[in-house]
Amino acid sequence: MMGHAGMAATVVRYLRSVGAPTSATTPATAGRTGRAAVPPRPALRAVREGERAPLDPAAFRAVLGHFASGVTVITAPAPESDPPPVFLGEPAPASLAEPAPAPLTVPAPEREPAPAPLPEPTRLTDPARPIEPARLAAATPAPHPSGTGANGPAGFACQSFASLSLDPPLVTFMVARTSTTWPRIARAGVFCVNILGADQEALCRAFAVSGADKFAGVAHTPAPVTGSPRLAGVPAWIDCAVQAVHTGGDHLIVVGRVTALGTDPRAAQAGPLLFHRGAFGHFTA
Repeated sequence: MMGHAGMAATVVRYLRSVGAPTSATTPATAGRTGRAAVPPRPALRAVREGERAPLDPAAFRAVLGHFASGVTVITAPAPESDPPPVFLGEPAPASLAEPAPAPLTVPAPEREPAPAPLPEPTRLTDPARPIEPARLAAATPAPHPSGTGANGPAGFACQSFASLSLDPPLVTFMVARTSTTWPRIARAGVFCVNILGADQEALCRAFAVSGADKFAGVAHTPAPVTGSPRLAGVPAWIDCAVQAVHTGGDHLIVVGRVTALGTDPRAAQAGPLLFHRGAFGHFTA
């Protein structure tokens, strides 16, 4: 592991490579103050000048499409000033103008045993402090309301999710800088990763649509720590707080600190929902 001296040496080498001074000097213009002039900061870029390869974006996507991946839905809670959300199957409060949608029911097979209770979620603690929502919101454009869905919880289908660190427990996902959902998640400062099962393709497609009320008719409950929507029937979920956000070309790299997680063994029996070359599929052993 690189120590402080090694990191300092790496910084010095980088500053020299970009032509920035590595020590402070006192120019003649400093006058009587004797203060050292602040060296100019080098321009930091996610992509260097001339580094872009001459690739056709369509060809780039076609080649990378050969990489099969799982699919998730990233969700975040509604702003605190909003009225409490109405979950599927619950009666609507009298103050709401429109009634809640009728619950969707699926007849159970005869003499089917009652499902076993879900295991208690695992809560995790980490000494590293996540980004405060106020700081994150200050650097994030305000979202523009686009209907009732804009005032409720936020969510979008995400293919680019991965685990990042075991100690401390961190996960990451990538989101386009043009996303209209990300500013709402950023302002919440928390999110829940819902890992989709093989039978949840329709749910994934609903959250891949922009501008609609994605939670209409979707059953969900609050995640135990952040309150982010935990979608019903997902094989696994991960409750997180935003730890860091980095730039990566036309995307943002979001790092989340895991605060709680859990699985539904019964839902996991169907296997994961996979995405490969523009089509959904499932895993067969």
